[in-house]
Amino acid sequence: MVYHKSVTDLSTLPKEKVIRFLESFDTVVTDCDGVLWILGVPIPGSSDVLNKLRDLGKKIFYVTNNSTKTRDELVEAASSMNYVINKNEVISTSYLTACYLKSIDFQGKVYIVGSEGISQELDEILIKHEGVGPDVVTSFSDALDFTIHSEIKAVVVGMDKDFSYRKMIKAATYLNNPEVLFIGTNTDEQFPVGGTKIMPGTGSLVRAIECCSLRKAVIMGKPSTFVGKALVDEYGIDPKRTLMIGDRCNTDISLGSRCGFQTLLVLSGVTSLSEVLELKKSDSEENKELTPDVYLRTLGDLMPFLTDQ
Repeated sequence: MVYHKSVTDLSTLPKEKVIRFLESFDTVVTDCDGVLWILGVPIPGSSDVLNKLRDLGKKIFYVTNNSTKTRDELVEAASSMNYVINKNEVISTSYLTACYLKSIDFQGKVYIVGSEGISQELDEILIKHEGVGPDVVTSFSDALDFTIHSEIKAVVVGMDKDFSYRKMIKAATYLNNPEVLFIGTNTDEQFPVGGTKIMPGTGSLVRAIECCSLRKAVIMGKPSTFVGKALVDEYGIDPKRTLMIGDRCNTDISLGSRCGFQTLLVLSGVTSLSEVLELKKSDSEENKELTPDVYLRTLGDLMPFLTDQ
């Protein structure tokens, strides 16, 4: 049973319709930040729902655009919040980046604007790298004082709390060589933190470097269908019987639409209900792709329908 862009609150439907909805998918692909937790703090009820869906025989995949952690670290963090999770169920953008470089038989060194989540995944496949950590200067002349290393054959941009003007200069300098690959882990404009404060996401850093390098990055994470293709090719999921759960329309829901998944938006993260209702009014195909099939206030609101299953 598929609800075509009805933008319906799933929790308000008659129980028999929700049950049919639950029976319409075998695989769950869920985002993490904003759906399962926010800044490492679990969202109440989410672990109960995912663990119950697993008990009912659903395959669960944790797909995150967060590049700051390795899969092992994500498993450890999720386990501490009572999620039943295995490493082979985690697909992060740092892992996808490593998979991509391995698939093209990458030879060379990587300049990383990002965190140890990326560097550690590259370490696992024996790809050399540099760039992680602070690189701060106090003047323009100092910012330009660095050696260009010829072995750098790729620039990878992810979330970087140490982002600096000098890092942007280095990245753009390497990318001035058209043979150097340009990879962005994801394009999330903001990172869900709750409240009224705004934290820039990886997309803000990717776009800054795209602007100064006059290059476009190859994007690994949602809504790139590279993720969906990996799930189909490596795990044999059936797109028509897959549910995508997310808190962002322009990444999670867009990915689901592009891959032919059913889509469920939760309002515990970035996208608000008012934004979704505006999307529903639009006749453009682009906005239809961003519109979820159904929504919930939080994932935990699904639990009452699962208790009798």
